[in-house]
Amino acid sequence: MADTQAAERTQQLGAKLIEIRRQLHQHPELSNEEFATTKAIQQWLTEAGIRIVDYGLKTGVVAEVGGKHSGPVLALRADIDALPIQEETGLSYASQAAGKMHACGHDYHTASLIGAALLLKQREETLAGTVRLIFQPSEEKATGAQAVIASGALEGVGAIYGIHNKPDLPVGTVGIKPGPIMAAADGFVVEVTGKGSHAAVPEASIDPIVTAAHIVTALQSIVSRNVSPLLSAVISVTRIQSGTAWNVIAEKAVFDGTIRTFDEQVRQHVLERFKQVAENVAAAFGATAAVRWIKGPPAVQNDAALVEAAIAAAHDSLLNVVEPLPSSAGEDFAYYQKQVPGLFFFMGTAGPQEWHHPAFDIDEQALPLTAAYFANLASRYLESFGEANEQ
Repeated sequence: MADTQAAERTQQLGAKLIEIRRQLHQHPELSNEEFATTKAIQQWLTEAGIRIVDYGLKTGVVAEVGGKHSGPVLALRADIDALPIQEETGLSYASQAAGKMHACGHDYHTASLIGAALLLKQREETLAGTVRLIFQPSEEKATGAQAVIASGALEGVGAIYGIHNKPDLPVGTVGIKPGPIMAAADGFVVEVTGKGSHAAVPEASIDPIVTAAHIVTALQSIVSRNVSPLLSAVISVTRIQSGTAWNVIAEKAVFDGTIRTFDEQVRQHVLERFKQVAENVAAAFGATAAVRWIKGPPAVQNDAALVEAAIAAAHDSLLNVVEPLPSSAGEDFAYYQKQVPGLFFFMGTAGPQEWHHPAFDIDEQALPLTAAYFANLASRYLESFGEANEQ
């Protein structure tokens, strides 16, 4: 009888979370525009008797469960923003906002954390501390975590857990590893200035396109010759612009792209070498190169002690645990980890496409499993941390 009742509760929770996720999916909002999303989250939490805590955020929600007993404060975080992508899934609940889509699964993250909040509310009287629920805006622009930190929402928090879906992992699998799991993501814009001329008189020019092409080629040697093969880095030039006509050698060329690293020393060395290579190759052609950085979040680095507890909670939740390969994508969850110990984990969602694809989707069977894991993770942390302090 108990097993039957538990199965029924899980089924009911799953149905509710699917409904929430689909509503969010139909009404995506971009970074810092998540006003309707914020109101919807507040309504779902308030209806469940979960207290909202006002930290003055423009968008996003902070709520709390527990606090009936003295103990530590643990934060659980989900991101809520969507992407400027036209959806191509053909789903009955596809985005109703043209050119906007939850193509990274933040609707799933949000629904899962709401599910965890509902489960934690049921056991609120026995929680050995407080769980702070952070529904963070603007992850895609890597500004939301810093806004949450500036608001004071991380004050008093002993640790923080975050989640990201993983389309290439099956449902029921969680990816957990110590150390780096997502990369530092820095952007660059390089402006190469030469001297314009008629295309028939190249000797009168300093060709910025030829110069830029040599810089792009030379930059590739940084990873192969300045970074240990036991470490990693990625330099990608993703856009080049120059010229106005077929018979004119332009005066300027601009190219931009991104650098991904997992180690902070490697990160700083690659940025330094990048600037040296760009400026010196340009000088060799008689041109100049001005490098402008778009600094992104550092690498997501998981706390080893939290990893052990997370693996134990996964086994309690009957999840299969694997050590995933790190992702070269960036995540502003890393900013929280600069303030408090943190753990970021991957939940298998068996999706048909990778993140940011217009046909991205998740297997909704993952929703109740993720909610339960989040809740179990929180309970285990509060109990373990409280006991450690008492000893």
